[in-house]
Amino acid sequence: MKTHSTLLGLVVALLLECTSIAHANDVQPAFRVLVLAEKGDIHEPFVDAAVYWLKGFSKEQNFEFDLYESPKGFDKELLSKYDVFLQLNYPPYRWSDEEKRAFEDYIEQGRGGWVGMHHAALLGEFDGFEMWNWFSEFLGGIRFKSYIAKRVTGTVHVEQADHPCFSGLPAEFKVDEEEWYTFNQSPCKQSAVLATVDEDSYQPSSDIKMGDHPVVWSNDKVKARNVYFLMGHHPTIMENEHFKRLLSNSILWAAETGKGQ
Repeated sequence: MKTHSTLLGLVVALLLECTSIAHANDVQPAFRVLVLAEKGDIHEPFVDAAVYWLKGFSKEQNFEFDLYESPKGFDKELLSKYDVFLQLNYPPYRWSDEEKRAFEDYIEQGRGGWVGMHHAALLGEFDGFEMWNWFSEFLGGIRFKSYIAKRVTGTVHVEQADHPCFSGLPAEFKVDEEEWYTFNQSPCKQSAVLATVDEDSYQPSSDIKMGDHPVVWSNDKVKARNVYFLMGHHPTIMENEHFKRLLSNSILWAAETGKGQ
């Protein structure tokens, strides 16, 4: 009798385990992210570190992401599959006209959210490509001017603490070894500045300064939720808990585009 009971218990346990696995396989991802990553240059170590982090974060938050190393073939149909476009340092050139139009439609019509980082703001004439004027306007009418090549530590000041991207973050935090960009003008006339860097906090100090120096901002004149981070040059930033919290918040916030929240 005990043998039958033991066998019955094993069968029931096995059935419950199989049912649990089946339900787990049926769980749909909360959203999907397109990651356009710049590979093969000085930014690759940062990109690799960010993608490694993204693998863990996507499992934790139950979303999927696909990695692309070029916008080749991007069209409205492909972009329609994604709730968030994460531009992981890929610059705003080397895009075909069709790919540009698809991206512009995605942002202007709010077909998904956008998070852009560092090299995504390299706006100007580079490598024989003309400036993408729409993208410049999207990022606040800016043009790249200079950068601190030797990398320095700087203190970031949160300007809009009530913005969802800064939930759980302190009023200021340090970012180490960053290649701080400067631009021809502040994007503040066309965008909402969410954070700035204190240029007097640079260690080591630098003569390359912008004055009022935004480092996180968002364009609220388009339908897509969007946020740009100037930071994202060196892989050590993916060890910064404050920066990872900012990036986490921003991806989840951008994913709500078009969901009525």
